[in-house]
Amino acid sequence: MASQVSRRKVIQAAAGSAVLPMTAWSYARIIGANDRIQIGQIGCGHRAAGHRRMLKMSSETDSKFDLRSVCDLWSVNRERASDQVQEIFGKRPKTCQYSEELLADSGLDAVMIGTGDHQHAKLLAEVVKAGKDCYCEKPMANTLEDAKLARDTVLASKQVVQMGSQWLSDPYQHKVRDMIRGNELGKIVSISQSWNFNGPRWHVPKDANIAAIREQDTDWTRWLLGRPMRPFDPRVYFEFRIFKDFSGGITDQWYSHGAGLAHFYLDTFIPDDTVSNGGIFAWHDVRENPDTFQCLSTFGAKEVLYSYSTTFGNGYGDHTIIRGTRGTLYSPGGEGSPQW
Repeated sequence: MASQVSRRKVIQAAAGSAVLPMTAWSYARIIGANDRIQIGQIGCGHRAAGHRRMLKMSSETDSKFDLRSVCDLWSVNRERASDQVQEIFGKRPKTCQYSEELLADSGLDAVMIGTGDHQHAKLLAEVVKAGKDCYCEKPMANTLEDAKLARDTVLASKQVVQMGSQWLSDPYQHKVRDMIRGNELGKIVSISQSWNFNGPRWHVPKDANIAAIREQDTDWTRWLLGRPMRPFDPRVYFEFRIFKDFSGGITDQWYSHGAGLAHFYLDTFIPDDTVSNGGIFAWHDVRENPDTFQCLSTFGAKEVLYSYSTTFGNGYGDHTIIRGTRGTLYSPGGEGSPQW
């Protein structure tokens, strides 16, 4: 049994060591030391390339898995992914344009989703309905309707799902929580995060992919996946994070990590109230989502004030500060900095 449990380590992905445990059904398929966990990828862009590198790192301690298949709407991404799998694992995977093709494979155990953010929830529901375990990049959803779809589908299934949220597996952040739990800082009064960037985040004027993609080489309608129809736009395709129909921008990307850490430190979840403000103050380019954002929340039962801010106008002074009645923890640096 111990050797079977250790195989869970192979499905580590994205930031931190997020592990996707196998279900009892998956364990039942493990008939001997030579049986291998079969993994597929939906979405083969930049994030998925990182997943493949993480799998390669995992294989150094437990190699009993195969990256069996890759799926992407864009033909160039499929070819790149196939080439990379061949290079790092020595075996070329199956390639699919559509998720239905990948999920029809009865030999597939688990799927890693690394598509555009607005596609996550619907694909997650599709994967789970197909009887596969799933690792899904954050955000799980950016509309309430999609969030409920994913949640209800997973809870009605026997599958195991792991969401990728950065920093929560970082030993530094676990030490911070241990100190708070141990009352070393006294009563926590406030948490403040200021994570910034000096540049037009998520907008690359001369992106080679934007220049390379052609509508006939992908499926634009499928990529939209229920979002409002618009003409094919390579910029939207690759820079969806700055367009309102597909992302909240800073809130989907960085604030979700910051708030996740605040919840983690405090052993709590939804704040009692939140107010926010911001706008496009620095980068008047093609973006629709703010480049400057600030919000303030209160956790009533914990009596904690939580503040978060991001500007893409200047990165000076990034920090996280946790203030207690007996001490303060201070970390210079931006997103998830371990410099406590």
